Amino acid sequence: MKQYFPLLAVASVALLSACNKNDEPEVVGGPADPMAAELANAAPVELPPSVKDNKQYRCKDNSLIFVDFMTDDKTANLRMEKTGAPTKLTAPEAGQPYTAEGGYEVSGQGDEVTISVPGKNAQACHV
Repeated sequence: MKQYFPLLAVASVALLSACNKNDEPEVVGGPADPMAAELANAAPVELPPSVKDNKQYRCKDNSLIFVDFMTDDKTANLRMEKTGAPTKLTAPEAGQPYTAEGGYEVSGQGDEVTISVPGKNAQACHV
């Protein structure tokens, strides 16, 4: 009798687990989503570009400038100090100079670039 009890318990659990097999989730009542139609007709969301490459440049006047190039190849963030606030630069098309109001400009994207910042002339900078 002691040997049959565990076998009976396993068999009954197996039989009960086969009951009520639905692949579809069961939704019972609940309020309708008030924004369902708006969400269904909404335009697709475009995520902001992420950082593709960040470079630290040494310029002719011996200053350091930090530039983060983004994955869309049309945006870059320029910082005058490593932990400073970034200035967002944009280019009309990939491959053209990145610019921002106030006289900021970065021409190029590799190890050699030309950078203009307010109060300074354009200067060549390298990694």
